[in-house]
Amino acid sequence: MSRMITADLVDLDLSADTKEAAARSLAERMVTLGRVTDLDGFLADVAAREAQMPTGLDGGIGIPHCRSAHVTEPTLAFGRSAAGVDFGAPDGPADLIFLIAAPAGADDAHLTILSSLARHLMDEEFTDALRSATSPAGAAALIAGEEEPAPAVAETPEAPAPQVEEPFRIVAVTSCPTGIAHTYMAAESLEKAGQTAGVELVVETQGSAGFTRLDPAVVAAADGVIFAHDVPVREKERFAGKPTVDVGVKAGISRPAELIAEVRGKAERGEVSAPATAGTPVENAGTPGEGYGTRLRKWLMSGVSYMVPFVAAGGLLIALGFAIGGYDIDKAPSVAEHFAWGQADSWAALMFQIGGLAFAFLVPVLAGYISYGMADRPGLVPGFVGGSIALTVNAGFLGGLAAGLIAGGTVLAIQKVRVPAALRGIMPVVVIPLLSSVVVGFMMFLVIGKPIASLQKALTDWLSGLSGANAIILGVILGLMMCFDLGGPLNKVAYAFAVGGLATPNEGSLKVMAAVMAAGMVPPLAMALATTVRGRLFTRTERENGKAAWVLGASFITEGAIPFAAADPLRVIPSAMAGGAVTGALSMAFGCTLRAPHGGVFVIPLIGNPFLYLLAIAAGTVVSAGLVILLKGARKTTPEGEPENRETQAGTKVTVAA
Repeated sequence: MSRMITADLVDLDLSADTKEAAARSLAERMVTLGRVTDLDGFLADVAAREAQMPTGLDGGIGIPHCRSAHVTEPTLAFGRSAAGVDFGAPDGPADLIFLIAAPAGADDAHLTILSSLARHLMDEEFTDALRSATSPAGAAALIAGEEEPAPAVAETPEAPAPQVEEPFRIVAVTSCPTGIAHTYMAAESLEKAGQTAGVELVVETQGSAGFTRLDPAVVAAADGVIFAHDVPVREKERFAGKPTVDVGVKAGISRPAELIAEVRGKAERGEVSAPATAGTPVENAGTPGEGYGTRLRKWLMSGVSYMVPFVAAGGLLIALGFAIGGYDIDKAPSVAEHFAWGQADSWAALMFQIGGLAFAFLVPVLAGYISYGMADRPGLVPGFVGGSIALTVNAGFLGGLAAGLIAGGTVLAIQKVRVPAALRGIMPVVVIPLLSSVVVGFMMFLVIGKPIASLQKALTDWLSGLSGANAIILGVILGLMMCFDLGGPLNKVAYAFAVGGLATPNEGSLKVMAAVMAAGMVPPLAMALATTVRGRLFTRTERENGKAAWVLGASFITEGAIPFAAADPLRVIPSAMAGGAVTGALSMAFGCTLRAPHGGVFVIPLIGNPFLYLLAIAAGTVVSAGLVILLKGARKTTPEGEPENRETQAGTKVTVAA
């Protein structure tokens, strides 16, 4: 690093009072040394990077940085501010400011500087030494590693401190399309495996309720990264340049120990990930060589994951409004003009109208976050605009899907156009939203909006007319899909189809939602029943998991059956599919309806034909439990106790995974 910083690039009396002024002051030193060729162009690149995410770290540190075509060689400038400069850190202004400049395309150099500097900044002796440095040359030598910081306490030669090996540190991110079960199960599984392996492992869960970012200092100090996700990792650029294992969320649940071993192996070999800024959040998600179909599924699931909370809140409120006020509540006047505190009908109307407004966001949110999944934050504006237009032209859920894809594709196309340096700073906030909104609006209003609206009407009419054999067949298909991968991609496709129908509710779409939730409850309930009825066929661990599966199944968390499927997939999965198909078919045949997208038995009062609905779930549970008992009981056994021992070993693996 000695070539990257010299005494001429150090200012121990930085007088700037804003981050822009601090960056300019340090950049001017780079210009003087010929490290930067265009001051304003370089500062525009710094500002564009700063707009993506603040570069302040806890402990009074700011690290503005960028890659720029105006940089001739990797360079680091350092400034020390007595008053402090605000770089957006949670604990206040920064007094130690490092401006990092790397040539465009010099990703390795850029990341090497950041990684090396970040590790130094974790050392209090290093930062204290910089705060007490008396000369620019001394500060430059400290940063370059040519001079060791003086220890705070003199060492005793005759009693040297024992060398303690630092643990391997891993940061992980888990996420799934709905952010309800897989996300948190994978996090727990990884944390337990980390404890067993003796590594420090911290997980950031990116669920449907949002996420709390890992401390930047923790990310900087990490030796490796694990991504276990089925939707794009948000702000993935934070983890660039480290050994990375990138898998689906189910791998985080079922084989966490393997993932930890894999990332340690990559760290030993020096394999690091490419910078996330080289592509979009989704293009950088998943394993190398992902096909377009996989990326398309992730884009769509990204939109669905953000839409689900709106569906849940709106659907439950609308259902409660109908339950309390009857089916004429939709004709009630606005509660803003007429509300009687003591009348149940007024409260029903309030819930119905709030729910209706929440539902009005479904299609815009779906389109906006599909676009976000493709193009990150610049895709939000055209996505939301396109989703709103889809509602205006009655293109509905299908229109929202199309609008999101068009918006994301348009933004990606604009971002590939090379623009003058002076315009780069306004591209994300002015140029891209303006141009992409115009393109999306033109396409939705004048080109594809009406054809999609016709297709949406045809789909709605088809669902409304579902009856007899057609409805039962659809129920069987949805039941099989819900139970095939127990919360995986096929399960999510069926769930997304049902949730999408709630955007334009009718008798048919409400039946579909009911069938999907009923079938999804069957696998964990069936495993719970089987472990209760014939416990000797299951290991001790599986019997314990069976107790929890009662609650998980009743709550419509299909993932509760994963530990059983992981231990014995050839018997458990076909049994679950059979029970799900029976439940889906019966729910459709009984004409059960559901306005809420989630909730399990806790929303039974809001279900049409609730007793028949419970009967359908019970029938599927019995069928599935009976089959799994039959299949497990029919397997070839050796003397008493031997199968139990083998299964106990398998059960141990499942316990770690679940």
